[in-house]
Amino acid sequence: MTPDVPLADYTTFKLGGPADLLVIAERITDLIRLVNLARGAGLPFFVLGGGSNILVSDAGVRGLVIVNHCRQIAVTGTTVTAESGAPLAGLARRTIRQGLSGLQWAVSVPGTVGGAVIGNAGAHGACMADNLVSAEVLDGQGNLTLWALADFAYAYRFSRLKRPADAQTRGAVVLTATFHLQEADRAALAEQAARFLAHRRATQPVEASAGSMFQNPPGDYAGRLIEAAGLKGVQVGGVQFSPLHANFIVNLGTGRASDVVAAMDLARSRVQAQFGISLQPEILLVGG
Repeated sequence: MTPDVPLADYTTFKLGGPADLLVIAERITDLIRLVNLARGAGLPFFVLGGGSNILVSDAGVRGLVIVNHCRQIAVTGTTVTAESGAPLAGLARRTIRQGLSGLQWAVSVPGTVGGAVIGNAGAHGACMADNLVSAEVLDGQGNLTLWALADFAYAYRFSRLKRPADAQTRGAVVLTATFHLQEADRAALAEQAARFLAHRRATQPVEASAGSMFQNPPGDYAGRLIEAAGLKGVQVGGVQFSPLHANFIVNLGTGRASDVVAAMDLARSRVQAQFGISLQPEILLVGG
């Protein structure tokens, strides 16, 4: 374990304060051991995957941050099992090479399998819930459990683990995820993936960001609402509403987490005042 580690290097936003303690888990057995060790010591802990879709406080994170580098992937026929630290885009590329359809939408999505399972990540009209069969979960009480798809109570960018409300879900950690895919032509899958990647490059910023900041409200798009509220391209401290896509806040190089929070508050208040719509964050705020 390493003390006082800046977390900016571990997040796609490239900002945020330090972790009191940081350790990297390379194997599932190590991940379980570290979580149980923290619980046994009464030490707060946070499992960090790819560092997207989160905003780390300027004050950092108290306790132990476990960086999840458990990345093994196993393919058996049309069944694919991935460890939770596997990059989601890497899993998508692997399935495309295997001629398996169902996850190609994820080829342009940052983050890890575990985070995607928790948040029901999605793009291009598809999401994790479409192909997930089950997941191994170390629950909040330290039990190794197997969750079926229905156990997650999935909705748009939501699962029971994203908004934990009981002893089973609080502090629960996804260990592996199993998917059922379909055989398909490799060339056709590769062509589809190339289109998704081109669309991302054309519509989303390349600067440091956490990804989409707000969920799309029913029947509308957060980016359209923020742009219509006059905030596209507006700078707040060291961050900016992307001139390319208003639902992305980018770090201009000097940004602080407090700047991001101020920008989010500005977007929510403007959109609420002008359109009567309450924007809900898609990202997770960590630390403080």
